[in-house]
Amino acid sequence: MGKKVKKEAESPPKDVFDPLLVESKTPATAVLMLSSPENEVLAKACDALYKFASKGDENKLTLLGLGALEHLYKLLSHEDQIVRRNAVMVFGIMASNCDVKKLLRDLDVTSSLISQLTPEEDVVIHEFATLCLAHMAVEYTTKVKIVEQGGLEPLIRLLGSPDPDVTKNSIECIYLLVQDFQNRAAVRELNVIPPLLGLLESEYPVIQSLALQTLEVISKDRETRIILGENKGIDLLLNILENNELSDLHIETLAVLGNCLEDVHTLQLIQLTGSLKKLLSFLEVSTVPDIQKNAAKAITKAAHDAEIRKILHWEEVEKLLLNLLETNSDEVKVAASQAISAMCENMDSKSIFGLQGIPQLVQLLSSDNEEVKEAAVTALTNLTTASPRNTSAVAEAEGIEPLMNTLNAQRDGAVANAIAVLTNLSLQEASRASIQSHGVMSALARPLRSTNSQVQSKAAFAVAAFGCDADARTELRNAGGLGPLVQLLHSKNEEVRRNASWAVMICASDELTAIELCNLGALDILEEINLSTKRKNQFSEAALEKLLDKNLSQKYSRMGYLSSSNIITNGFYDCGQVKHGKKFLSLEELSKQELTDRRAIIFINAKPQENTAFNAVSHSVLLHKMSSSRLDKHIMWWVSTWLMVYNFFYVRKRKGKKEEEKPKEVTNVTPEVQEEINLENSLWLPPPDFILMDYINDASKAILPLTTTREQVVALAQFVADKMGGPVEIENLHNFSWELQLSEIEFELKCNIVPIGKIKRGTFYHRALLFKVIADRIGIGCSLVRGQYNRAWNEVKLVEDSPTGLLLPPQEYIVDLMFEPGCLMKQGTAKADQYKRI
Repeated sequence: MGKKVKKEAESPPKDVFDPLLVESKTPATAVLMLSSPENEVLAKACDALYKFASKGDENKLTLLGLGALEHLYKLLSHEDQIVRRNAVMVFGIMASNCDVKKLLRDLDVTSSLISQLTPEEDVVIHEFATLCLAHMAVEYTTKVKIVEQGGLEPLIRLLGSPDPDVTKNSIECIYLLVQDFQNRAAVRELNVIPPLLGLLESEYPVIQSLALQTLEVISKDRETRIILGENKGIDLLLNILENNELSDLHIETLAVLGNCLEDVHTLQLIQLTGSLKKLLSFLEVSTVPDIQKNAAKAITKAAHDAEIRKILHWEEVEKLLLNLLETNSDEVKVAASQAISAMCENMDSKSIFGLQGIPQLVQLLSSDNEEVKEAAVTALTNLTTASPRNTSAVAEAEGIEPLMNTLNAQRDGAVANAIAVLTNLSLQEASRASIQSHGVMSALARPLRSTNSQVQSKAAFAVAAFGCDADARTELRNAGGLGPLVQLLHSKNEEVRRNASWAVMICASDELTAIELCNLGALDILEEINLSTKRKNQFSEAALEKLLDKNLSQKYSRMGYLSSSNIITNGFYDCGQVKHGKKFLSLEELSKQELTDRRAIIFINAKPQENTAFNAVSHSVLLHKMSSSRLDKHIMWWVSTWLMVYNFFYVRKRKGKKEEEKPKEVTNVTPEVQEEINLENSLWLPPPDFILMDYINDASKAILPLTTTREQVVALAQFVADKMGGPVEIENLHNFSWELQLSEIEFELKCNIVPIGKIKRGTFYHRALLFKVIADRIGIGCSLVRGQYNRAWNEVKLVEDSPTGLLLPPQEYIVDLMFEPGCLMKQGTAKADQYKRI
């Protein structure tokens, strides 16, 4: 019985299953095993999945398709440490796949992973949890979750882990997190600087490199730089530079030090300890292109502060940068040129670079590398701005020709700065002449067509600078540069529009260019610009006035005003006020129009016989043009008769008996001359107004001998009124039928264009125009103002006699030419205002 009891006691319980070895050759089976309640099965399944996923991305995608991550996510909080560890290992290895990361983000695994970073957890869990977080931290939304869920503190604590993999994953995750500036303050408050500096002495280069990269990012903040200095971080960084065995870390180290140079406080601390001199000495002897390039870039960033520029100048940083220009690396040359541009803000540095660096920079303009060319010409721009000595140095270094060649560069920045340097050189007469001899205006035609606003602005500014010379304006006109210049007036860029207006104002200094600008629509554009309070500028207003001053007919038509300085010359015509947006027709275009009942065009042509272009050739050209136009035989008869009268009275009369036979000779040679003339290209020439010539001669004889300006004005007013129908009583003004007489003249001439001398009954605007014409010829200053309803008047300035002998300022008067010819009405009085309104 005892044996029986013992036997029964040794037999296992009925509900206990004997150990079973399960082997699986498919991942699907292993995924199914993740639902097992047994810890050992779960652990082995996770281990199998880890090994399977480690073999490549294809296997990771397979597990993703089988739903393994959902099961594994539940195991992250499993009570068994081995199960948790193996599950975290699978997450860590799979998180490198983009599709996996997307699902992990949807599952919100960051909170569970961060909870695995406690000190008491297994180091393997730390390793793969930080690995998974590092993979996921590349995305912004995950970064936010890690910070919000308190992941920064455990990650910083793990920087001191004895396991290098944990350290590496933690620092990598922190590096990714601080890419967003709002996280930099958070890691600074958690005192991340000391552990990061400690990692600089790690035996693992990858950890040192990640630590330096993280320091480079967070040291962009001034507060971090101060903490770095307080923890003797500068010394540690310089020690790395001095250690040739750590040369692979020198580039990252210089990046951190470059940030430190941007802070005046930190830089002063570096200078006081002698570390700055040590740093610059290291850079001078280094031959590694990347180190040289990064050093120059660091100086460029630091030199934006005036105090820092002073410190760098005291440490003779110019010597370093000039040496870097001599390297064989194009990247180094670019960085050094950019640093020189930045340091030019310091006048002492600018002087040093001007003496020693300009020849080197000029040589770089011939480089095949477009980026080198752009950086060099940008440095030259900064060097020559407000520096006559440096400007002379560029010319002495034979820089004009390479600068002209740079106008054809591929990079807009190079073109814009080349134009800027040439503009700076134009301030010196010798350089200006040399540049113009190289055809600068022709070369500027291409940049004017650029779509880059900086190039457009610089090109227009250069046109304004060089356009002061008449030959330069002619060159630009012949090169087709006026068209694109006018188009720049449409620019939405304020600087481009201002410079283009300035250039137009300068180019309008000569009549031919002004006419071409008007033909290209500059007047219409400027007029439109000046109607806008936002778009107009002082140059657009000046340009419009300058163009109109070269075309007084158009000015009077558009503005209704001619000042005393606007001298009416031969060829002027008054076609009335042109509506905004309507084309202003030339006198030749108006001459080809059919006779209409519209307002007559009054023209001025008082050329003396000896200067007139109406010789026999001009006469024949005129006859040809009229015969080819829409004029009828009656007009041809009138013109022929007029020419015969002209030849008889004004040629024979003034040339004497010896010239009496000349008309016969002219008649004989006229057909031959006609054949030689290109009639299509010859200008239309209005016939001279002989009556107006007589008016001017008679007025000169009668008025110039008078002693005072007031007497001359009064006498001229009476003279004009006498030639235009005499005084008119106000109450009989409506009976003064000047329109009928003017219509008769138009019908007689079969033309809308009427010479002012033909008008014997003139109203306000006829008399005011005649007064202005004669006054301009005999030296009486007066203006011409157009009013409404065929009104116009003249304004003169006269000095009143002072009983005390004081010199009083001149007063403005309106000259009465209709009712009381010669009466002077003071501007602003009731009588003057009435005269304008009648």
